[in-house]
Amino acid sequence: MVSGVAGQPPGDGALGGRFGVEVIPDAGVAGPLVLVLAGELDHDTAEPLRDALRAGVDHASGRVLVDCAGLQFCDSTGLNVLLRARLDAKESGCRLELAALQPPVARMFEITGADTVFQIHESLEAALADERRPET
Repeated sequence: MVSGVAGQPPGDGALGGRFGVEVIPDAGVAGPLVLVLAGELDHDTAEPLRDALRAGVDHASGRVLVDCAGLQFCDSTGLNVLLRARLDAKESGCRLELAALQPPVARMFEITGADTVFQIHESLEAALADERRPET
């Protein structure tokens, strides 16, 4: 199972505190893998997310939740990383869902229409409480 921190958390390290991904493995047999994002996701910071999503989809037990509550910015590179991971998850029989999009990030998803292809939850808590199994 994937665990630990990919990239650098805000305030530390090589990325100048711009972006971090914390990977929280599922707590139970049917629990989702949760990725907690923080900072600014762009061309220069996308690789840790790409790696975490790739590993997460490979090891998830059917569901990957991406908590975007701490994500302050997302450019087209970040959006493309998430879209690619969604397709990879679907091919693996897994679901990739998003939670807690902040207004600037939500606006990017609305403008591009990406909000219509992802299941987006109001908060991580709402996503964890949602036991529905939407069609993929």
